[in-house]
Amino acid sequence: MQFRFRYAMAPDLNPDSALGEFPGHMIRRLQQIVVARYAAETEPYGVTPLQWAALRAAQAKPGLDQSTLARDIVLDTSTVAGVIDRLEARGLITRKPSLHDRRVRTLYITEEGATLLAQVSPVVVDVQHWLMSPLTPQEREQFWHALRKLVDRGGSPKGPAG
Repeated sequence: MQFRFRYAMAPDLNPDSALGEFPGHMIRRLQQIVVARYAAETEPYGVTPLQWAALRAAQAKPGLDQSTLARDIVLDTSTVAGVIDRLEARGLITRKPSLHDRRVRTLYITEEGATLLAQVSPVVVDVQHWLMSPLTPQEREQFWHALRKLVDRGGSPKGPAG
């Protein structure tokens, strides 16, 4: 069964509409813009958005396991494994055996990781301010409300496609 929705925002949207009329295309473009700005601003630190999120989560919950980290930053576990591998190789995170389950390895941010996180986090915040700066305070609130509604509708990732 295929569902077709008509939106008041773009009542004439159809398969032949211009790409700029498709909300999904515009969201993808916005994501590209934000990631490019993030990369440009954080390049000296060498931390991707996913690595930054993992470092924050590890700092907020010392000793969390990889599955919990994946849930906390809303990623599939295979992607998180690669992120953790890269952070560990750089000495930013360490893995230790769980005291409760020897099969589980828990994650801890290192002193070097905490230092890097403290340096890069203000830059990440600046990118967020830059992103929202064209909007008025009321538009920011409306945008944030709509964005949360759309994201909450999507749920959490079930696999690599997220």
